[in-house]
Amino acid sequence: MAKRGERPADAGGLFDAQAPRPLADRLRPRTLAEVVGQDHLLNPEGPVGRMVAARRLASMILWGPPGCGKTTIARLLAQATDLHFEPLSAVFSGVADLRRVFEAARARRAGGQGTLLFIDEIHRFNRAQQDGFLPYVEDGTVTLVGATTENPSFELNAALLSRAQVFVLKRLDDAALEKLLARAEAETGRPLPVDADARSALKAMADGDGRFCLNLCEELFALPPGPPLDNTALTAAVQRRAPLYDKAQEGHYNLISALHKSLRGSDTDAALYWFARMLAGGEDPRYIARRLTRFAVEDIGMADPSALTQAIAAWETYERLGSPEGELALAQLVVYLGTAPKSNAAYVAYKAAVGAAKETGSLMPPMHILNAPTRLMKDLGYGKGYAYDHDAEDGFSGQNYFPDGMARRDFYRPVERGFEREIRKRLDYWAKLRDRRSEEG
Repeated sequence: MAKRGERPADAGGLFDAQAPRPLADRLRPRTLAEVVGQDHLLNPEGPVGRMVAARRLASMILWGPPGCGKTTIARLLAQATDLHFEPLSAVFSGVADLRRVFEAARARRAGGQGTLLFIDEIHRFNRAQQDGFLPYVEDGTVTLVGATTENPSFELNAALLSRAQVFVLKRLDDAALEKLLARAEAETGRPLPVDADARSALKAMADGDGRFCLNLCEELFALPPGPPLDNTALTAAVQRRAPLYDKAQEGHYNLISALHKSLRGSDTDAALYWFARMLAGGEDPRYIARRLTRFAVEDIGMADPSALTQAIAAWETYERLGSPEGELALAQLVVYLGTAPKSNAAYVAYKAAVGAAKETGSLMPPMHILNAPTRLMKDLGYGKGYAYDHDAEDGFSGQNYFPDGMARRDFYRPVERGFEREIRKRLDYWAKLRDRRSEEG
């Protein structure tokens, strides 16, 4: 408690109360019940809600996109459990700051109060710094709440993750963003100057980010009076948000995974959507072309051998035309791959053959299929008994080409789809001939 005439330690300057505050700050939730979009965690049946009700807060990592409420939730958790709230940013803080926080937390604990240490962008701390938290988290000096936009599995130490629960926060959906718009209108005492379609477009522009949504509202409330804005006028009045996508981080891998699996599932429309999302996020079309070519050989293969030809042609077309004209060739390739028959039989056969090669070591080919360029090799039996397949009436000798001592293996098993249906017929025919030759021999 501050003495008379003194400002509390966390108070602002003398004239802070008179300073303008952004709308997003004025509408910051005052209780956990006011937080939108995270009911799966915060409602009474949710894992965090149960902790608050029991007043026993465990260390946790809040993982979610920007503007979903991570900082606000951490502050309100401290408030709801009577813990001292100590915020740090991993971007601006170092070892000295952590040491100061831990010393203060020890002193506070001796006086009967716990400390909630909130670390924003916790993934920015290196491994050694993350390890430095462990003793203080383990002995209860601090309750750690870390916030991150990156996958904790990749960015945080296993030792730290084993001592903290990871909770996934959702990007704000349309209903949650609508609540924020309603609160903004109640705070300002007037409706947003947009028509119904533009209101929907405004929420789409926010892309799940509540803070950005309220910043857009503030821009609109600052416009001079006039008729409600339509979509075109709205786009001209406010800045459109760049898609949330980082080519070096998890979003990159999530979207290419979505594209690949949509193609594998023959959902061409979904594949086109994820393709467009990657381009909108600034992905290099050459990277997409490379991954689509990989898909052609991994997931289509011999079910449609032309898929690989189409992939190389689309890639080459892009290289010749560049963006944006060449992107149409890649879009055409997405459609081709999505609608093609699927088979991973060649991919599976290759992996099985690699495994067999490792298992069998250095087995020699059978003597009858070895060339004999010298007399010595002929005398040793190289090439002896080789049957020239073109001399057989049906062009198939049926000889064994596997190493002596290795049983024949069926690596390639074509599916009953696309061109592989015809291949299956050929393999079955040759298998019958092989059995017949074996019986005759």
